[in-house]
Amino acid sequence: MSIFDNPFDPNRAGNGCSCGLHADQAQHEQAAQLYVQQTIASEDKRYENVVASAVLKAVIPDAPTRRAFLHSLGASTALAALSQFFPLKTATEAFAAGGPLEKKDLKVGFIPITCATPIIMAKPMGFYEKHGLNVEVVKTAGWAVVRDKTLNKEYDAAHMLSPMPVAISLGLGSPPTPFVVPAIENINGQGITLAMKHKDRRDPKDWKGMKFAIPFDYSMHNYLLRYYLAEHGIDPDTDVQLRSVPPPEMVANLRADNIDGFLAPDNICQRAIYDGVGFLHVLSKEIWDGHPCCSFSASKEFITTSPNTFAALTRAIVDATAYSSRAENRKEIAKAIAPANYINAPETVLEQVLTGTYADGLGGIKKDPKRVDFDPFPWNSFAIWMLTQMKRWGQIKGDVDYKTVAEQVFLATDISKLMKEMGLTPPTAASKSFVVMGKTFNPAKPAEYLASFKIKKAA
Repeated sequence: MSIFDNPFDPNRAGNGCSCGLHADQAQHEQAAQLYVQQTIASEDKRYENVVASAVLKAVIPDAPTRRAFLHSLGASTALAALSQFFPLKTATEAFAAGGPLEKKDLKVGFIPITCATPIIMAKPMGFYEKHGLNVEVVKTAGWAVVRDKTLNKEYDAAHMLSPMPVAISLGLGSPPTPFVVPAIENINGQGITLAMKHKDRRDPKDWKGMKFAIPFDYSMHNYLLRYYLAEHGIDPDTDVQLRSVPPPEMVANLRADNIDGFLAPDNICQRAIYDGVGFLHVLSKEIWDGHPCCSFSASKEFITTSPNTFAALTRAIVDATAYSSRAENRKEIAKAIAPANYINAPETVLEQVLTGTYADGLGGIKKDPKRVDFDPFPWNSFAIWMLTQMKRWGQIKGDVDYKTVAEQVFLATDISKLMKEMGLTPPTAASKSFVVMGKTFNPAKPAEYLASFKIKKAA
């Protein structure tokens, strides 16, 4: 059950959980896991339900009395009765609009990969305009350029690899500048692709001496590839070569035999297969199912100086993410983001990625509807895991306050509030445990997790 379900449903249970909207806490937790998929088609209706629910609770605070009222009158009559003495339509419009925008014309940078799907498709599909914004999404050459243009305020916000705002805030690779992640762009959606000459060399233990591309040092791709190699006994710093290569250049480098493979966004993997120069070794979800990849990011200065604009931009991104999460919308989205000014890829390549029915490069057709998914919640535990890997591989020197950094950069608490205002049901906690290659990560014990690895950079 979602927070924006019909408030005039007399069978809606009421006060049995922590938010008061579900029969019990178990139903609440189930809703939290499915909140993105439980959006409704009409944005107007969503906001109307949130406002109407608040008004009904204010007028009739006792849940049993409220249910009796709804049973006796019926939903439509109850709504009409409320509307006679409270301007629901006007209140709904005011609620959806939020405060006055400090600025409406914005620039948001992005890298042309499917990880940026919500940020990109929000432009051609009208999500920014729906929230009163005129956003120019700017295709950008590489991650360092995205970082620098956002730091220099040429971009108001940006599509960033989810570890990048953590690194920027800590001053890793750039001057320390407070940055935040209000929303994750995608989960899963990456893969390890190898050159065709390695189709009989599938055991990672045999990969010593090989050259791999990653998009950026501060990326989930870097940390996942290193994790995967180390779990197979390969030291990523001494046994192989890792090179930072912008995603749009990876297939050309594979074709030219400059690299043996890469861990990259799925559209890059699928393009290598489409061009006949590579095959898919494993999906990233086989390493960690549900891992974050990219994020919608902005500086704290932008939030402070333009809070209403920031909120409107975040609402547009979350709305687009919710739309992207639904399987029935994926083909439409593939068509919208395929043009040259966006991803510049064959529509069939993007369809294979987004629908999860795809060629593997070895003659097989695979089906996995969760190959890539879209879930905006910025779990603090994601950031804590990234920090353990930054420290594991020598990017962070000395001690780190995992919890504080995670809470300052990944805005789980703030976004929970905003999502509730939008009629979505965010999780009740900011952190969760998860499993990476069979090993459970407990965000409350990052030091113990880090100490458990045999292969890591010497202190």
